[in-house]
Parts: sequence; structure tokens; C-alpha cells
Amino acid sequence: LILAYSNGIFPWYAFREELIQWWCPMDRFVIFPDEIHISHSMRTLINKGKYEITFNEAFQDIIQTCGELRIEQEGAWLGTKMMEAYTHLHEQGFAASVEVWEEEQLVGGLYGVTLGRCFFGESMFSLVPSASKLALIHLAQFFREHGGVMIDCQFETPHLKTMGGRHISYDEYMTYIEQDYRF
Repeated sequence: LILAYSNGIFPWYAFREELIQWWCPMDRFVIFPDEIHISHSMRTLINKGKYEITFNEAFQDIIQTCGELRIEQEGAWLGTKMMEAYTHLHEQGFAASVEVWEEEQLVGGLYGVTLGRCFFGESMFSLVPSASKLALIHLAQFFREHGGVMIDCQFETPHLKTMGGRHISYDEYMTYIEQDYRF
């Protein structure tokens, strides 16, 4: 997995076929941490302080919930083997999670792979409105403050586009990865 990510390749697990496909789009959808867009409604939600945000405190719960919520959807890909692989990466310090809590209840979050100054988002979920957006905003802020330069979103979604996501070429994408990692 580390070799794949360091070369701009990511896995897409075809759950129903139990087959891992490897993807390397030439057009990449990314968010640069210093360009994240925080809407007025999200700023209001953040300022209310209703939710607590943590990092790497419930990785297993995050990945498990992401898998459960997508099991009936097309594109579901978090089978047991993939969960084990990402858990192993987490134990080695290459995968991270952001958790959103409401009164000690996990209500949203995301996880992905971290290589150098790049974060490769894998999956996110919300059990309450905007929880995954909160997780992404806090990830971008934390990442920016700690020298992170790029969050790979893999594919464009309306949700990510409104938050500042944009397309870059594969060549530009690889310059960010190659600054830190190339196996």
C-alpha cells in the first residue's frame, strides 16, 4: 500500500467481487489545506462548540463505521482484508483518523494514509449533519499547521468541491508526493 500511494496509485476494493482494483487517475481531485473553504454555516457550527474533535483516538471505530455504512452501496470496498491492512498501516504510523464526538458518542469522522506532507483520504462518514465536514476542516487546519501540503480526495464529489477541492494534473500531483516519498 505504501509503495502504491507513493506512486499515485490507490486501491479500490470491489466488495461484491472481492477483488482489489488499483487506480491511478491522470486528473487528481485534491484540497490544499490553506485553500479549504469554511462556509458561514460551518463557522457558526464550529463556534458553537457542540462537537469535540480528536485525532487517532478511535481509528478502529472510524474504519469499522465507514465499512458498515457503505456495505449496501455500489463502490463499497472496505472488506475485512482492507480493514486489516489499514489498521496495520495505522499501527505503523502511516494511517490516521479524525473523530467527531457529540457527548462522548462518535458521530462522524474520516481516515486516510499519511505520507510525508500528503494525506490520502480514504473514507468519511456522518451520523449527524456536517460531521464529516467538521472532520475534514479540522484535518486541513491541523495538517496546515504541521506542514501538510495536500489532501488527496481521490474523486470529486459536490461536498468536497464546495470545500475547496479542485483538479490538478497527475504530474503536478506527483511533485507533491515526490517532495517527501518515492519508493
